[in-house]
Amino acid sequence: MRRSAMALACAALLAGPGLGGIVPARVLGSSPALAETVKGDPAAGRKRAGMCRTCHGLDGMARIPIAPHIGGEPPTYLRAQLKAFRDGQRVHEMMSVVAKSLDDTAIADLAAWYGSHQASATLPPGISANAAPAQCSACHGETGIGQMDDVPNLAGESAIYIDTQLKAFRLGKRKHEVMSTIAEDLTDEDIRAFADWYAAVKLEIAPPVQ
Repeated sequence: MRRSAMALACAALLAGPGLGGIVPARVLGSSPALAETVKGDPAAGRKRAGMCRTCHGLDGMARIPIAPHIGGEPPTYLRAQLKAFRDGQRVHEMMSVVAKSLDDTAIADLAAWYGSHQASATLPPGISANAAPAQCSACHGETGIGQMDDVPNLAGESAIYIDTQLKAFRLGKRKHEVMSTIAEDLTDEDIRAFADWYAAVKLEIAPPVQ
């Protein structure tokens, strides 16, 4: 079975030698499976984002701890998640309902709007990137900025959100060819440590470049 570029890259990074402190740039277009025929319109997405702002904010900075920050996420990742909620591949009591009303154009527009923001992250003072969790940093980066186009940012996410998602992968409630394998061997202590690391990172989301 063909594996995505993300799966291959993460497997290689986790199995190979250390990165030597070098943080690779996000690899664009890393998953052919996420290629889209509908090109999103950020301006149209901004208008549609009213349905998202209560939880995720108009700029993608989450307003509640159980919602993720989505500003600056890769549009391909956002499209994939919205389609997964809409089509029942991923289930959430609120997102599944919201996504049901979205056609491919609406999804592409929302992904284009939130994806057009610029996310940046800074470790807390006195904390070295060398201490970042190796199981996570190969794909999500030491500071929580994803290194591939189908990998989400974790920077500044609440510990509650990260903890919940990792446990969902571990229990099989959420499935992913890479994350399910990684999470199945994690203890509660591992998960808490990873969640605390990325929750402590300072995330900034800048508006789209005009």
